[in-house]
Amino acid sequence: MNSREDDELAQAAVDALTGQLALAPKPGLPDPRDLSARTTRVDHRALRWSAKALAPGLAAMAAAARRTGEPTARLRTELGAIGRCTEHSVGLAGGGHRGALWVLSLLVAAAALEPRAGAKDVAAVAKRIAAHPDRRAPRRPSRGSSISAKYGAAGARGEARAGFPHVRRALDALAAAHSAGADEDEARLDALLTVMSTLQDTELLHTAGPTGLRHVQAGARGVLEAGGTATDAGREALYALDADLHARAWSPRGSAGLLAGALFLDSLVVTVSSARAA
Repeated sequence: MNSREDDELAQAAVDALTGQLALAPKPGLPDPRDLSARTTRVDHRALRWSAKALAPGLAAMAAAARRTGEPTARLRTELGAIGRCTEHSVGLAGGGHRGALWVLSLLVAAAALEPRAGAKDVAAVAKRIAAHPDRRAPRRPSRGSSISAKYGAAGARGEARAGFPHVRRALDALAAAHSAGADEDEARLDALLTVMSTLQDTELLHTAGPTGLRHVQAGARGVLEAGGTATDAGREALYALDADLHARAWSPRGSAGLLAGALFLDSLVVTVSSARAA
């Protein structure tokens, strides 16, 4: 049976994902701006609805981590089994979020193992979980793993086994943007662009190839070099990049999932700080 703490971790993860979905404009990614377009409205609402379907599975993962007590191979296998069931539930609710589920499942389990750890320490525990193979995983390689092998990209597994370096970069970008006076949405968009600027996104490699990936990375760097989304020049560059990626139908979904992971860890910083103050 799940504890209150398990449910709270799961809800924090869902809130992080829906917070990421609410941002606009996100270059090449769904956002809620154009409510006059029926397909955009339906797609975005379906993504928000299906995000909520992650909560029971994430709570079960947190409970499994507390019960196991260590980042063991047994825990990794149990998380994989819960994750596959959760993917099925999310599919029934409208689909999407597979990449975000991978990121959030490891981070939620790690946070359950180390409830008073800082954000980057949680990422380090997630790395230890991800180091173990999922012995019950299907033998057929996923599209992401096939693309990773083809282009030598780290992919989702490599990102996790490295301790989520892009999640940590997003956290640093959030902090830097806040210190510079950006509001919350601007800070989150700058964090997303920071991830996009260096991530070898397997979704982009699949749809656009290495040349397209470099184009997206350069566009993200251009927004940041123009001053970020809190400046007029940066905002103008952001809108231009968004229009460009939507016109090309290039979607940096891997970056979106990693931003959700960073927002989840960022929410833990507030919770842990409050607990320590009490």
